[in-house]
Parts: sequence; C-alpha cells; structure tokens
Amino acid sequence: MSDFDIAIVGAGIAGATLAAGIGDRARVLLLEAEDQPGYHATGRSAAFWSETYGGPAIQPLTTASGPALSAGGFLEPLGSLHIGGADDAALAEAMLAEFEGTGVALAQVDPAEWIPGLRAGWTIGVHEPSCAYIDVGACHGDALARARRAGAVLRTRAALRSAERGGAGWRLTTAAGVFSADILVDAAGAWADPVAAMAGVTPLGIRAFRRTMVQLRTEPAPPADLPHIAGLRGDFYFKPEAGGRLWLSPHDEIESEAIDVAPEEMDVAVAIDRFEHVVDWRVAAVERRWAGLRSFAPDRLPVYGFDGAVPGFFWFAGQGGFGIQTAPAAADLAARLILGDAPGAVDPARYAPARFRANLC
Repeated sequence: MSDFDIAIVGAGIAGATLAAGIGDRARVLLLEAEDQPGYHATGRSAAFWSETYGGPAIQPLTTASGPALSAGGFLEPLGSLHIGGADDAALAEAMLAEFEGTGVALAQVDPAEWIPGLRAGWTIGVHEPSCAYIDVGACHGDALARARRAGAVLRTRAALRSAERGGAGWRLTTAAGVFSADILVDAAGAWADPVAAMAGVTPLGIRAFRRTMVQLRTEPAPPADLPHIAGLRGDFYFKPEAGGRLWLSPHDEIESEAIDVAPEEMDVAVAIDRFEHVVDWRVAAVERRWAGLRSFAPDRLPVYGFDGAVPGFFWFAGQGGFGIQTAPAAADLAARLILGDAPGAVDPARYAPARFRANLC
C-alpha cells in the first residue's frame, strides 16, 4: 500500500499540468491506463490555440493560459480567419459582439485577400490575429517533467479497477497495484463519468464525441503565411503544417463510447468535400488520418471542483476540445481549490459541479 495525498486519474494534459501545478506541496500519484501518457485526446490534438474557440465562457481560461504557454516556448504565430458567405453576416456580427470587451482582437476582413484560390461566395471574414500553433507534445512533456521534479509518481498501465472510500481517504485498486490517497481527482477525459461511478459518485452526464483529422498534400501547397481557416458555421477548419502539408477537420462531433477511436472513411470524405468547396486546390494525397475523443458536460463547460456528495472526490473533466489551450489556467484554478488557496485570475464558480445538482457544493 502506497500512501499519497492526491491521486490523479489520467496523465494527459489535464492531469499532468495539475500535478505540475500542485508541485511539491503534496504527495501526488498520477495514474495512467495506457503505456504512455497522452495517448488519447492529448496526443491527437489539432494543435492550435484560439481565444475564441469554445466561446466566451472558455475564453478567460484560454487568455489566462496564453502567457504561460508563450513563456514556455509552446506557441508560434498563426492567426485565424473565420469565413462565411453572404448569408453568414449575422454570424460574423454575433462573433464580434460576444467577444467585445474581452480583450480578444477581432476585425472584419475580405477573405479573398487572405486565401489564394478561394472560391466564389466566401465574402465574409473575421480575423483573429492572436491564434497560434501550440506544440502539444512539448507542453505535455514539460508538465510531466515538472511534476516529476516536484516528486509526483507516475504509474502507467495502471487502469483504475475500483475506488473505495474508507475513513478519510481512498483505496485505489489498479492494474499496477493498490494505492491510497486522501483526495481522488478525476482527470480521465472521456472516461470521467465511468471513473466517477466506480468511486460511488453520481455521474454528471459527460459524453464523448469523435473528431476527425486528416493530413493532406495539396497542389498548390498551402502558403506558409496562411492562417488557420475556420467556417463561421462550425463545419470545417484547416491550417498549414510543416513541409507544405495541411491539417483538415470537418469539425465533426459524433457521439461515441469512451474507446480508442479510429476515423471513419465517410467523415474523411466529408472533410475533403467541404475543403474543396472552399478553395480550388487539388487534393494530391491523404497522407494521414486520425480521430480523437472530446468530452463535454451537458452545458459544454468544464467541471472543476469537489463533489459535494462524496468527500475527497474532485472533478477535473469535461474540457471538450479546449483542454490543451486552457491547461495552465485550468491547472492553476484546480490546484488552488484542492490546496485551499485563494482564487486566482479566473473565477472558479461558473465551472463548479454544483451547477448540475442541488446536493453538490
């Protein structure tokens, strides 16, 4: 029996940054079911940081994370251009209005001046200059390294099999052995509700959705200065990558079980069809295709906080597709709640699990 103050289930970007944020102020155990941390959502990210992604309720977390990500050298300039047709003018106006006063710089532009080969009809554009590439692997690796230096213990191939509350702590049976901890943190992503149920905690209705990505080689190759391009209707996005390649998604959300997902050929075909309706570039080859899971609470906001019905159980889940870009701020918020520190830059109230049921606090 190994004793820890805090056991975190899931060593993806959420669990890793939280362990790093707690530092040496507690004895931390990171439990990872896979051979390597970050195998699922973290390792399959679209790898961009956008202050508008996820909407105004996510933006404070994203914006607050920017300085830390930049200081770590994990961001590179990219920019984003949200485009639509004449019928989408109201969507552009709504986007400008909902981020007014947040500090996020947005401006209406002519997309034809930004995208070579743009097909006719794409006349509406909103430019978001702060959007950046994010080096997900380096960011995740840095968090794991900082957590290790602070004394955190990582156990891989350690799928949780049972979690029993006894006295003031938890007895955790895993594929790697039995451990005990005072606090159990659920940072299991798409598996958050099953982990909660295993611990005797009522699930919150966090559901998993599949997102498809493909890497294309096009003729012509995308210009090196092409920004991230996204449909105002939320039906596609693409961005240039190293070597003249292009990453493309149909921005799909297909409900899925919490499993190791693979891309469906139909979703790949839909992505390419939507892309070909935007530009006149020829798709020379589909070089890679992959899929990952995004997990959302019913209101599509993350859940950070102690469960009011079961002592010592902390939710750190429901982070959708924005868990990486918000990781530093989310980890700071959660670490403060767990350690009893004063709130930081982001108000935790809107993300508390109490919003889902009256008996939680």
